[in-house]
Amino acid sequence: MRVAGLISGGKDSALALHRALQEGYEVRFLVTMIPLREDSWMFHYPNIHLTDLFAEAAAIPLVKKQTAGVKEEEVEDLKSTLATLDIEGVVSGAVASQYQKRRIQKICTELGLTSITPLWEEDPNKLLKELVQSNFKAMITGVYAYGFDQTWLGKEINASTINALLDIHRKHQISLIGEGGEYETLVLDAPFFNKRIELLETEKKWENQRGTLIVRKARLTQK
Repeated sequence: MRVAGLISGGKDSALALHRALQEGYEVRFLVTMIPLREDSWMFHYPNIHLTDLFAEAAAIPLVKKQTAGVKEEEVEDLKSTLATLDIEGVVSGAVASQYQKRRIQKICTELGLTSITPLWEEDPNKLLKELVQSNFKAMITGVYAYGFDQTWLGKEINASTINALLDIHRKHQISLIGEGGEYETLVLDAPFFNKRIELLETEKKWENQRGTLIVRKARLTQK
């Protein structure tokens, strides 16, 4: 089946794409929606510009479209983008978000496409462990909930990080996978990458118990 993978540069969309490739889907395009506001309802915002490097590393053509990030209007922006592509299905990284899944399903139904959600309703702890075991290199680039501090910015997701996330989950009831916007990630390497992303210049911004690691400069290097 010919499909497009919705990607943000973060761990969930990257793991869903990995699963789709393993299952034999023909991933013709990667699709990134670029919100013009930080509080988009549907789409990832921090470091979204790095999806260009992500797509180049994966050797899959990237389709980008700006959206104002306004609730429901951004869904129509995604629909109009997907409508131009020669595909039969759409892969997304939804895990537990009914908001995201229902809207992508609605778009697919209206366009006659299949909605593919490889991670749907799986155990978040097992998904995080799968990232580590499958040799993804993903780092935390944004934290927006109680229990986090500045030291989390730039942390790589590994066994120790997962244990620390479990502790915050128990204390503050955050989504372990970060699907409620509690934290954001950036994938620097993945099993399907031909090259890896190297960060050359970053800046930490912290205000009112929330912060973001902004990537100012990055490049692709040999694995």
